[in-house]
Amino acid sequence: MSVVVPRPAGPHPLDDPRPAPGALAPVCTLDTDARVLRLDGQWRFRWAPSAGAAEAGIERPDFDDSAWGTIAVPSSYTMPAHDATVGGPHGAPAYTNVKYPFPVDPPFPPDANPVGDHRLRFALEQVPARAHLRFEGVEGAGDVWLNGIFVGSTRGSRLPTVFEVGDLLAASNVLVVRVHTFSAASYLEDQDEWWNPGIIRSVTLRERPALAIDDVHAVAAWGQNGASLRVDVRTASDTPLTVEIVELGVSVAPGVEVAVVDAQPWSAESPQLYTLRVASPHEVVTTRIGFRTIAIVEGEFTVNGAPIQLRGVNRHEHHPDFGRAVPRETLELDLLLMKRANVNAIRTSHYPPHPDMLDLADELGFWVIDECDFETHGFGDVGWRGNPTDDPAWEAALRDRAARMVERDKNHPSIIMWSLGNEAGTGRNLAAMADEMRGRDATRPLHYEGDQECRDVDVWSRMYAPHDQVAAIGWHEEPPLDDPALDARRRAMPFVLCEYVHAMGTGPGGMTEYQQLFDGHPRLIGGFVWEWLEHGIHRPLPDGRTGTFYGGDFGEPVHDGNFVIDGLVAADRTPRAQLADLAAVFAPLVMSVDAEAGVLHVHSRLDHTDTARYQLSWRVASAQSSVDADGLDEDGVTQGRAGVFAHQPVPPRGSAEIPLPPPLLEHVRTPGLVVTVEASESDSAVPGMGGWVVARAQVVTVGAEQVRPAAVPAAGILSLDDLVLDTATGAVTAFGEQAVEDWRLELWRAPIDNDFGIGWDQPDTRPNAERWAALGLDRLVSRLVSLTRSSDRVEVVTRIGAAATDVGVTARWTWTVREGAVHLALDVTPDSPVGAAVDWARVGVSFALPGTAAGVQWFGRGPGPAYPDTGQAAHWGWFSRSLDELQERTVRPQESGARADVRWARVALPGSASSAPDAALEIASPEGVALTVRPWSTETLAAATHDHLLEPDGRTHIVLDLAQSGAGTGACGPGVLPTYQLPAQHVVGELEFRVS
Repeated sequence: MSVVVPRPAGPHPLDDPRPAPGALAPVCTLDTDARVLRLDGQWRFRWAPSAGAAEAGIERPDFDDSAWGTIAVPSSYTMPAHDATVGGPHGAPAYTNVKYPFPVDPPFPPDANPVGDHRLRFALEQVPARAHLRFEGVEGAGDVWLNGIFVGSTRGSRLPTVFEVGDLLAASNVLVVRVHTFSAASYLEDQDEWWNPGIIRSVTLRERPALAIDDVHAVAAWGQNGASLRVDVRTASDTPLTVEIVELGVSVAPGVEVAVVDAQPWSAESPQLYTLRVASPHEVVTTRIGFRTIAIVEGEFTVNGAPIQLRGVNRHEHHPDFGRAVPRETLELDLLLMKRANVNAIRTSHYPPHPDMLDLADELGFWVIDECDFETHGFGDVGWRGNPTDDPAWEAALRDRAARMVERDKNHPSIIMWSLGNEAGTGRNLAAMADEMRGRDATRPLHYEGDQECRDVDVWSRMYAPHDQVAAIGWHEEPPLDDPALDARRRAMPFVLCEYVHAMGTGPGGMTEYQQLFDGHPRLIGGFVWEWLEHGIHRPLPDGRTGTFYGGDFGEPVHDGNFVIDGLVAADRTPRAQLADLAAVFAPLVMSVDAEAGVLHVHSRLDHTDTARYQLSWRVASAQSSVDADGLDEDGVTQGRAGVFAHQPVPPRGSAEIPLPPPLLEHVRTPGLVVTVEASESDSAVPGMGGWVVARAQVVTVGAEQVRPAAVPAAGILSLDDLVLDTATGAVTAFGEQAVEDWRLELWRAPIDNDFGIGWDQPDTRPNAERWAALGLDRLVSRLVSLTRSSDRVEVVTRIGAAATDVGVTARWTWTVREGAVHLALDVTPDSPVGAAVDWARVGVSFALPGTAAGVQWFGRGPGPAYPDTGQAAHWGWFSRSLDELQERTVRPQESGARADVRWARVALPGSASSAPDAALEIASPEGVALTVRPWSTETLAAATHDHLLEPDGRTHIVLDLAQSGAGTGACGPGVLPTYQLPAQHVVGELEFRVS
């Protein structure tokens, strides 16, 4: 017999801040043996600019939708990828970071409020008496009809909504969902991402049998005596139940805490899971559990009695084609890439994730902060007036969101903290949310960054705090709060950076220095990089290529531009260079080789397990070996120049000195070699992780005369007569027969995203890009002071400056010949008024070669790029890359792609009538330079707004930097640390040029 349930008379008013009535009480996510019909797929779809402009009667089963287009569910309906199937307008995504895209007039949404109407016909062979219609997430505000009857409305875009619908079902059914873009609930979802409505997560119809199991709450703890478990089960009526831990064959009485013998603990390093099976006479449900206990002990955050360190990332949910709907395979790729980058923690910014993500986090091993679907950042722009966080009218909605998150996710061992939300200011409703969460689950601490007095939380959190302030917190030397009691309470809390090292464009700088602080202070439990992925949106280009677009590209009158392009991976999950750097910073092992003592120093950052899972290996490369694309010495491998060595496992957070095996010890003491020691995964349950390198140490004994590979064709011998200069400017125009164009000293770079921001630790300064423009670094001109030639040298003196300023430099270019190479000694001296504050982006020699380079070989650090405060993954070796492979393509073009500490390089040029097929320009520097090789100029790079607009100009542009400014995180966070800044200063360097 079907159950008749009371339902709302009609859709929940869009301006009502209260939770929408009609939905069932929240419960956890369970697997069931009852019938489940997945309703995902192609639905009929029609968009309208407002509800008033939409077609009437869409809820009727006999409504004719044959003229409508179709859309994939789940997806965000505004995405360009739907153009073909929708066959008409379907709105457009809009990006804001903080600002609301409508008037701040709570609780009212704007009249300009587009809707997306969805219709699905589905059949049932057997009509269940009871069934639940479950929406995992509807972004915006949804109104739902089934077979012409209004079922209810949805609020809370990233939270499940469940309706009882058994009495409405028939053999043939029509499900209708109208999604409004905005409602009162939109004021709670201003979350630094695209406003992108739609049915964004799965829709299912779940049969509910008689004597159904409605909810299971498993508290699986770990203590000094091992595992214990309490399971509470909620059913619709009294019914006999069996509860079993399947793998252990252990039965558990419901409602009673019992000891569990032979169980193993769960941690992010050893994610041991067990299947909990709960059965009634008519239903069997399962969920996975892990035994672990969280406690804050003397200011340290512990799990299972051991302090932990969070090496984490913030993860939004985004796909470049489907918007907020992320396919399972993409989610799996996300977490695999995180594992490969040594990430062990995820903050689900700024809403509960798709439940599949938590299942994978349980399985693969991640610490998770599960964040409530709540942010009101835009109220900060109006002085927090009317902020729902402090308005009693919104308490029910905020309690509802807190309850739905906790109930859905309460059984996941990976979740170690609940977060009240993000950037929502302060107010009475935070206490209400905290009360709601603690009342439902008292086993996890609470997090919220927005209240620095920490009244309602258990962990002190900040975002983008400068290094010196983090150090002070580590020492418990932070400035006190006005209230002594609150101050004492906060000083007893562990500290986390919920956001730091903003990964936007080239950068971020400062990662190493933060990690050193985390390693050095037990109070500092780590942080979460902002953020995991860029939110670029794909759109086809007229030439058939696909472009990536950002805020403002879809006609939004209010937007925040490319601030949404700020991730460690691109929107299509292509890793950015900073992901490799982060992996090096987050390495679970810190290793260094002491050649004199003959030992490998190893310190473990692991918290719960020893290092038995890692294999230690070594390899040797030299200029006498072949050079391949990865810098590996393949010939040496067959000659005994590589190997593995055993080690006694290092305990959690322990250190050891491991003796080097005799062959390795000999190599680290032999000149002319690059010796690399690596730790790699040898016993990983994570597919795709076997053999993955997690840490590296090197010894380099290569001298200046040992950098040129033996296999490289001999270069020609040059004389001073082969140095061709423009006598009017002193610029080089050729080395022998190799033409050179646009020779100049460069002090500017195409501004990176961090150059446009003001560092949070430097509030009284202007952004780098503005300062450099005011100094004219982007429009320098050169005046020839003198050019003198003698039999053994050519000396050129130039004065370089810009119009409308008296700030400049004097450059002395001294040319000689050494061993068949043209040698340049460059001396750069600032020429600025006394007291002038002058800094530079770089000090580099810039020029172009006709034609497009076929590739570049080099000895230095690689294979990826590095700047003074980045490039932690760049290691020493001989490398080879094509011109395309050298480019670090950013969505908004900017300075990128420099290879650091290059002591020798060979730029292979295309063959032509005037040059041999293996023609090349060789460059050497005894101290090393940063080498950048591009198919476009610095000016072209700076002028382009999108990557797809960059077009090669047929030349190869080269910059050899003697000095560079760091990247910092000025786009959002501290600027360039003083150590990595480049104030105007005396700079000298040496370069050698050969032609083959």
